[in-house]
Amino acid sequence: MRQLTIALLLIVAVALQSALRSVWQPLGYIDLTLILVVYFALQRQPLQALIVAAAAGLATDFISGRPALLGAGGFSKTLTAYAVYFVASRVMLDTTILRIPVLASASLLDNLVYVGMHRLLGQSPPMPFIQSLSYKLVATTIAGTLLLYAYESYFSGKARQRRQFTVRRRVARGGMGSLRRRSR
Repeated sequence: MRQLTIALLLIVAVALQSALRSVWQPLGYIDLTLILVVYFALQRQPLQALIVAAAAGLATDFISGRPALLGAGGFSKTLTAYAVYFVASRVMLDTTILRIPVLASASLLDNLVYVGMHRLLGQSPPMPFIQSLSYKLVATTIAGTLLLYAYESYFSGKARQRRQFTVRRRVARGGMGSLRRRSR
């Protein structure tokens, strides 16, 4: 069931990323597949993160309309997933504040490797390096921070546990308050 959910998330991210580009061009700089790759790498499951990264990169390469080097996106996202996993396995990155530099550095690494692969193999990158680096870095970092925060706040297991304990605390406080009123 988890693999089906991951596959659906990946399909939605790739489709949404290509649809956002056609709706409004600046939204095309948000790399939703990279955000998904970073999320799975932060979960400290390396094989799953690498598989998602390779599939996301290859799917993005495949559907891109411009003449792209097939496999460059897969390699860059896989290398980025490994780097994020490596850091996450040694440093606790469980807060939103710590994930901001992780998203920014993942976007930077992904873009550097992607453009580097194009230059290494004699291809011209799809857009100027500085433009793609700066716009993608800012857009992906902001969108990723918001998406990861929303997920952690509303849909994760920690959020469900917090909601359960909130109800228990209210009941406990109400119970204690009614006991205090009765004793007076």
